[in-house]
Order: sequence, then C-alpha cells, then structure tokens
Amino acid sequence: MTLELSDRSILREARVPAGGILEGPRVLNRLPDGVESSTPYELFDVRPLGRVIGAEIEGVDLSEPLTPELRAELNRALLEWKVVFFRDQDITPQQQRAFARNWGELETNPFIPAGDTDEVTRFERSAAMPGFENIWHTDVTFRPNPALGSVLRLVTVPPVGGDTMWADMAAAYDNLSADVKARIDGLTAVHDYLPGFDRFSDPALLASWQEQFPPMEHPVVRKHPETGRRTLFVNQAFTTHIVGLDRTESDELLHYLFTQAHVPEYQVRFRWTQNAVAFWDNRATQHYAVNDYTPHPRVAERVAIAGDRPF
Repeated sequence: MTLELSDRSILREARVPAGGILEGPRVLNRLPDGVESSTPYELFDVRPLGRVIGAEIEGVDLSEPLTPELRAELNRALLEWKVVFFRDQDITPQQQRAFARNWGELETNPFIPAGDTDEVTRFERSAAMPGFENIWHTDVTFRPNPALGSVLRLVTVPPVGGDTMWADMAAAYDNLSADVKARIDGLTAVHDYLPGFDRFSDPALLASWQEQFPPMEHPVVRKHPETGRRTLFVNQAFTTHIVGLDRTESDELLHYLFTQAHVPEYQVRFRWTQNAVAFWDNRATQHYAVNDYTPHPRVAERVAIAGDRPF
C-alpha cells in the first residue's frame, strides 16, 4: 500500500511548541526580486563568504581617497553583500573616518566611550570589562534616523575567538510565511535605548539622555531606500513592543521575529585578523559580537554613518 505524503491519519498526535523555525528549503536571494545576477566588478575582486551575505573585497587601499567610480562600485558591493570586509588595512582613525564619510555625515554615540574623536566609538573589552554586544541587534534603532552603516576595525585582536556575525534581514523577511507577512504588514514597533544599555550602564547617565532620546516608532518591516527590498526591522536589543497589540501578543510575535536572525543560512561569520575592516549596511542587517575571548583583550573602534528615517 502506497500512502500519499499528505495522509497522516496513521500517525499519533505529536508536535513541538508553536512559534519556532521550521526545517526545509529556504529562499536565499542575495539580490532583489527580478535581478538574477550582478554586473561584474571592475575595480576590485570580490570573494564571497556566504550565499546571501558577506564578501571580502581585495584590491582596495582604504588609506587612499576614493574616486567617484570606486565609491560607486563599493556601494554596489555593499548593497549586494550587506557586509564587506577588507584585510591588511593598516589605517589610522582619521583614515577610517575619511572612508566612512564617503557615505554621509558621521554620528556620535553618547552611550559608548569615544576614541580619538567623538565620531569614533571605542569598545575596549578585557577580563575586567567583558563585552555586552553578544545579542542580535541593529545599531541605534532608537534614533529617529538609525545609522546607514558602520565601519569597524579591530585595534587588538584576541588570539582565540572574538568573531562577529551578521544576518541578512531581507532573507529573514523573504522566508516568513504568507500569514506572518500579512499579519505584520503595516505594523509599527517602539524602539528604546534603555533595554540595550541598562544592564551595564550607570542609571544616572542613562537618565540624563531620556529627554533627548524618547521612545521611537519604526515600521516592523522597512523598505530599503536604495534596493527597495522589504527587510525585517525589529531587534532584541532595542525593540520593546508592537503598537496596537496587547503585551502578551506583542511579546509572542516579537519573540518569533527576533529568532529569524538565528537561522544560519542568513548569516556570515567573520574571523578577525590584524588590520581587518568590516563595513556593513545597518539598514539590511543585524549583527552579533561573539563573546568567547575572555580573558584576552579585544579592542575595536567603530565609525557610524548617519542614516534616514525608516519607511
């Protein structure tokens, strides 16, 4: 007797708790719908590190000013791969800032210590000051205009561990069920800096910024301003609740949406080496700094580029 695949009447009742991630094939589109392949790059070589996200750029010297043609081609690579990496870049903080300014004005972050200027945030981690960035998040979504992107270089690379991971949140959205997409279409969520910093920051410092950084409302699904792709735009560090839902329903839906960043098919993991630099599109990704290097020191400096209002 041959059973149809849909005939499950002979099976006992068994299920896992609802709201998880299901196994099976996933839609893995690196480019927007209708774009089958990218135009070859002429000014540098691209070495993919993942199927949909992450590539190393070879043949670019970040210490030198960018020509308009090189800037345009690097921007195309950023949009295609969401995070791009450059190795063997012995650059100064001034050169790091100059490179980032090719994409816009730089922003400051009052919650993180500064480097040589306020535009450089310095993450100095050690056994005495462990890292707290080991949570999937998108930077500064508590701002009216969250960062466009960031340029990160490691000043001190631990001998073991200290990788950073990024997740493609357009791929995460693509793989949501039709029912979930319909449910979140048009919804907005509230973002606040307090959840992301209150466990390791001085309450007096956090309180001093409450008036300047009130809770901010953004769409649950944003449209990328350059590619047009729909991108899941909630994160566990800063998103507190979905507007219009009661707390229980909001928590359950957000928990499900947060878990989408955990799918390995949407991720790339980068092993840092001395003088490596990462440049990521904050509008399209989440990232996670793996905290497995203690007691070795890990020092990173980041420059963030001011972004636009999500829509």
